Amino acid sequence: MTSIIRIERLVKEYGSITAIDCLDLTVTEGEIFGFLGPNGAGKTTTCRILTTLTKPTSGRAFISGYDVVDDPVKAKGGMGIVPQYLNVDGELTAYENLKLHGMLYGMDRGTRNRRIKKLLDFVELTDRASSLVSIFSGGMKRRLMIARALLHEPKVLFLDECTVGLDAQTRRRIWGLIRRINQEGATVFLTTHYIEEAEVLCHRVGIIDYGKLIAVDTPKRLLNQTGDFVVETLDNDGGQVRFFQDREDAAQFAASSDRDVTMRKSNLEDVFIRLTGRRVSE
Repeated sequence: MTSIIRIERLVKEYGSITAIDCLDLTVTEGEIFGFLGPNGAGKTTTCRILTTLTKPTSGRAFISGYDVVDDPVKAKGGMGIVPQYLNVDGELTAYENLKLHGMLYGMDRGTRNRRIKKLLDFVELTDRASSLVSIFSGGMKRRLMIARALLHEPKVLFLDECTVGLDAQTRRRIWGLIRRINQEGATVFLTTHYIEEAEVLCHRVGIIDYGKLIAVDTPKRLLNQTGDFVVETLDNDGGQVRFFQDREDAAQFAASSDRDVTMRKSNLEDVFIRLTGRRVSE
């Protein structure tokens, strides 16, 4: 498997605060990799370094073999970026936003127009090509940002909390786009604090907390290491969580408890709790 993203002992400090603490990570070509952790864990800082927007304090990072500090232009040429915050130009139409991006990347007119037409259709905005973006919903703006990021046919697509603030239906629509993007050959690096998003989309997940990478594996293997079933016990102290490998043991424990309990399938938040003692949402 060929690595397309490589991070070596990466550190980023802001004064006395260490945002990224000696991070090592490899993402292989063709996968959807999820970077999961609570707000402030270091996800966006890592993404900003990989996309050449922030320089690390120490360590190195490579995109398609190019060092993001020593060769930022070459590294950035092979990536598309969808940042957390909406940054399309509301005073331009959808078509004009894409045209401007293509011009900045030096695309010739014929190629640019073909790609714009294809991508507006891909994100289901063809009928809104001539509409001002200022009247778009949040979900429409996000889809336009994805189209813009794909215009120059990048090998790697960075999605930084790309579904924050979207309703459940729109979020699932974006998930469908991400799957199609990956099926067409792009590697996707996705930062998120949504548990379901990581479980549904990602081939592998890296869990980060306080700038440290504490686990990397497929969602299934991470869940197997923790236990397939969870029994939550409710009490005055806020509750306790117990993990079990099979349903029978979980049910037996639940039946023997004299407290209010809930039994359910485990999820990646349970993995995070077991590793850190707290929730992703905290």
